[in-house]
Amino acid sequence: MNLVDKQTVQSSMTKRLVKNRLANSLFFLAAAFGIVVLAILLYRIYSEGMGYLDWNFLTSFASRFPEEAGIKAAIVGSLWLMAVTAPVSLLLGVGTAIYLEEYAKENKVTRFIRMNISNLAGVPSVVFGLLGLTVFVRLMEMGRSIMAGGLTMSLLILPIIVVSSQEAIRAIPKEQYEASFAMGATRWQTVLRVVLPAAIPGILTGGILALSRAIGETAPLLMIGALSFIAYLPENVWSGFTVLPIQIFNWTGRPQEEFHLVASSGIIVLLIVLLLMNSIAVLIRNKFSK
Repeated sequence: MNLVDKQTVQSSMTKRLVKNRLANSLFFLAAAFGIVVLAILLYRIYSEGMGYLDWNFLTSFASRFPEEAGIKAAIVGSLWLMAVTAPVSLLLGVGTAIYLEEYAKENKVTRFIRMNISNLAGVPSVVFGLLGLTVFVRLMEMGRSIMAGGLTMSLLILPIIVVSSQEAIRAIPKEQYEASFAMGATRWQTVLRVVLPAAIPGILTGGILALSRAIGETAPLLMIGALSFIAYLPENVWSGFTVLPIQIFNWTGRPQEEFHLVASSGIIVLLIVLLLMNSIAVLIRNKFSK
């Protein structure tokens, strides 16, 4: 290698090192910006909301007076809503993914269905609220009930669960299928005893993350007419209800500054619920991955 070739190689290496440093600095700045913004947001919510966050706040109903306002009805309403949304969305989502991956023939119709399910995951939530208002509230005459809200939220997160379940099923090695069929197992036995146990970490992780999105949504429930002020607990799935995001939205719309501080306390409760759900998703994934 002559002197000119060595200089060319050295110049190329120098350029690549400079590009690598620039990319590293850019990614670090992007991560640091996100962390700083999140830290400022959490500090402001914590500093404003801790003054009203106590046991009375968790066990009292909403009130016209900030010092007496509580979030009891919203917490119970959110639990009722998840009790409807979780089983409906998981059963339909996992069942759809199993059919598309294991039973549906590979043709244009199947590819069209898969493409549209993926596209539905990016549709604005207010569109699902309009769908729920038309189908469940008016057409099926469910009214402003927990059932109508739960089915609407199930439609919202259903594409996410289907896509995550499909990816979990596709990640299973083909050798496991071949070994099961070689032992004389049927398609359903293979799905039940081989596919689902291996895909459970991905399915449950995607499902819990989708439910975390559902518990923080407001627009679809406002569209179907969920209540913003409620002073009683739901008795069944046909009762009126409110949820944590709607209660927080109601407080932030009040002109009194004290209600904004109460809303910060509600945000802290909502963040704790979301962190618990995401932590459960991580624990489940780690447990079944072993």
